[in-house]
Amino acid sequence: MTGSVAVLIPVKAFDGAKARLAPVLDKAARANLARSMAETVIAAASPLPVTVVCDCDEVDAWARSMGADVVRVTRPGLTEAVEAGVDALGRAGVSTVVVAHGDLPLATDLSHCADFTGVTLVPDRHHDGTPVAVVPTGVGFRFAYGPGSYAAHVAETERLGLPWRSLPDPQLGWDVDEPADLDNDAILIDRQPAGTT
Repeated sequence: MTGSVAVLIPVKAFDGAKARLAPVLDKAARANLARSMAETVIAAASPLPVTVVCDCDEVDAWARSMGADVVRVTRPGLTEAVEAGVDALGRAGVSTVVVAHGDLPLATDLSHCADFTGVTLVPDRHHDGTPVAVVPTGVGFRFAYGPGSYAAHVAETERLGLPWRSLPDPQLGWDVDEPADLDNDAILIDRQPAGTT
């Protein structure tokens, strides 16, 4: 795989996913939504190889059934999971990693994000988060997910002196964290409210 490009998708346990959507979706609907969105992102990665980084057996088995490789982590946290996944792919000979979050329900194509030598950062639609980040391996890039991650990743890129670009993308910039993020007719979910039968 030397010199290759691969997609890394961090995926949390479906059972506890998307807790902030609890006011509008019950637990089963949140789990189904999380799984469906992650499947959408895997499909959008084609034809690039996909590795899922996770910390639970259910997601591990699901990812393998989807044809993805798996990196297991033991420590919780998105930043730690992504760094472990990028490190593992680098050691396997991958030169460029497309880190794509698993909650991008409108994603259709990730390959164009990797057609730049250096770092590509796709901001979310609020220009705060980083739903997709393309980084070279072996440069010591330090991820910083959470509020303000886009600005933090720009600063990290500049600290390392790497060429970079911002790549706003309406499909890849629409991630789902809060109930308002479901307000898009293209997101097809079971909209049964929490607490109803």
